[in-house]
Amino acid sequence: MRLQVLQQFALSLPATSAVRQWGECLVFKVAGKMFLILALEAETLDGVVFKCTPEEFDALTEIDGIGQAPYCAKRHWVRVSDLLALPPDELQRRIRRSYELVVLKLPKRARPSSGS
Repeated sequence: MRLQVLQQFALSLPATSAVRQWGECLVFKVAGKMFLILALEAETLDGVVFKCTPEEFDALTEIDGIGQAPYCAKRHWVRVSDLLALPPDELQRRIRRSYELVVLKLPKRARPSSGS
């Protein structure tokens, strides 16, 4: 159930698309740039990966169940492997923040008009 809720939330953000990449991952993008990865294990949510600021990265990686995202940590991405490490509303807030960070890096012409 949590997988469906996170998918619906991510897709509710303006101009978001989702693709399957790297085998068992659902990757959510805005203007072709990823902001969220839902790692799956046999169609079950196995982890959540999102972008954060350097300050958020330090604080988040201090929490049990959250660590550096493989292949992305240099760019301040974290992986929530224990889905109880963040309450659902906090996880959604972090996903929205990841989306906003990616949108801010887009050229103005590529930004969603009704986005953050």
